[in-house]
Amino acid sequence: MYAIIETGGKQYKVQAGDVLYIEKLNAAEGDSVTFDRVLAVSKDGGLVTGTPVVSGAAVTAKVEKHGKGAKIVVYKYKAKKNYRRKQGHRQPYTKVTIENIQA
Repeated sequence: MYAIIETGGKQYKVQAGDVLYIEKLNAAEGDSVTFDRVLAVSKDGGLVTGTPVVSGAAVTAKVEKHGKGAKIVVYKYKAKKNYRRKQGHRQPYTKVTIENIQA
């Protein structure tokens, strides 16, 4: 059984036991979160799709930790104009483990 969920503006295909790195959530480590934006659920060999979400379906997950991704360097310059700007960015994330899928 798997489900397709939407969180943080992105879609993920998840099964029970999967570990995901998603956009940062406002939940403490060890908390349980519920994703109710379930776009599709596969069960008993059939696929149930929503319009846009499947009613009554939910995916629960446990928050493992919060962190920051690898640094990305943004470097801007204009040739022959002595214009240079260097900026770094680290995207925050939340690591979650999928516990179960209700559909």
